[in-house]
Amino acid sequence: MSLTHQHSNFSGSGLRRIRDVLTRHVESCRIPGVVALVGRGDETYVEALGTMRHDGGAPMARDTIFRMASTSKPVSIAAAMVLLDECRLRLDERVDEWLPELADRRVLRRVDGPLDDTVPARRPITVRDLLTSTFGLGMDLTALGTPILTAIFERGLTPSLPEPMPAPDEWMRRLGELPLMHQPGEHWQYHLSNDLIGVLVARVTGQSFEAFLGDRIFGPLGMTDTAFHVPADKIDRLPTLYAPDPQTGDFTVWDEADGGRWSKPPAFQGGGGGLVSTADDYHAYFRMLLNGGMHGTERILSRAAVELMTTNRLTAEQTAARTAMARDNVHISFGQGQHGGWGFGMAVRTYRGDYVPIGQFGWDGGSGASTYADPENQVVGILLAQVGASVPAPMRLMHDFWTTVYQALEN
Repeated sequence: MSLTHQHSNFSGSGLRRIRDVLTRHVESCRIPGVVALVGRGDETYVEALGTMRHDGGAPMARDTIFRMASTSKPVSIAAAMVLLDECRLRLDERVDEWLPELADRRVLRRVDGPLDDTVPARRPITVRDLLTSTFGLGMDLTALGTPILTAIFERGLTPSLPEPMPAPDEWMRRLGELPLMHQPGEHWQYHLSNDLIGVLVARVTGQSFEAFLGDRIFGPLGMTDTAFHVPADKIDRLPTLYAPDPQTGDFTVWDEADGGRWSKPPAFQGGGGGLVSTADDYHAYFRMLLNGGMHGTERILSRAAVELMTTNRLTAEQTAARTAMARDNVHISFGQGQHGGWGFGMAVRTYRGDYVPIGQFGWDGGSGASTYADPENQVVGILLAQVGASVPAPMRLMHDFWTTVYQALEN
């Protein structure tokens, strides 16, 4: 399904190599199927290879719908940016008015200490703290097994199977019972802030998070397949999601399409990992970011909002925590995630460690998705598979995809 006309932005041999490398991953029988899109200027190159199930089934197609997992973060964050543009939120305003559950926080004396050994927060949590993932709580892989992380899991505050997350007000109530791990604004921590932003957007707007995203982002961009669940008339386009056994590599089903977690509207619309989407929908979104917030003649976000989201927002101290997660947990990330910086809801490259230049922004998902844009080369790359990162195969696929994308650029 690759395009046949002459690509001035890509070399023919480079595009053949993308196809060959993706084919090799599928033929290894470790990746059942993959949809890959590379866009540059007005040229788009797409490959759909393999099948929807590991034992066969329908072929992958350009419009196959994937669970975006953490690649939801760079897209769902746009809802908050709309509210900043409209002055309905302000960066350094405290969030108590909208999220009273986060007022008067206590902070653990030590991250690994008991939940009742706390000191008062030195200041209230602000909108900026949520946007930069520094409000004081998060998924810290270096703190697994501590009382606070155990409490986060036990309360259903993260999308860990089999229990779905509770509705937003109950989720906030449970979150509000916990102390913070760090003082507000001090420490970068992953994930929880992105789900919190969805609650904040809903409370500020009086709409559901999904409805507001639909009105202001998905609708205007023509992202017709992006949502927090897959309706019945599209469910045949959603592949089975696998989390292979780390020891044996056997394909263990993580989520079936029919009757699975995404087959009905969730109680909690999670900006941190709840979206489903397609390669073309995500291409439209990242192309809008590369265009400084414009989609055709329509302005979706201000140029300033896009610049704020897609450039590094972390201090040197915060970057150290971000780097530690990526570099010191290579056995978990398989080496993905080593970009240096973080903007709002997405990684930002602040140093060059591989084929990709400084300034690239986007993120990866634990379900086999990788979505980035690169302002220097004006390139968008979208890689979508249905294998979770319980094994190295999907992360190796990501590394190889980005290597081949960059050797295919002609000028």
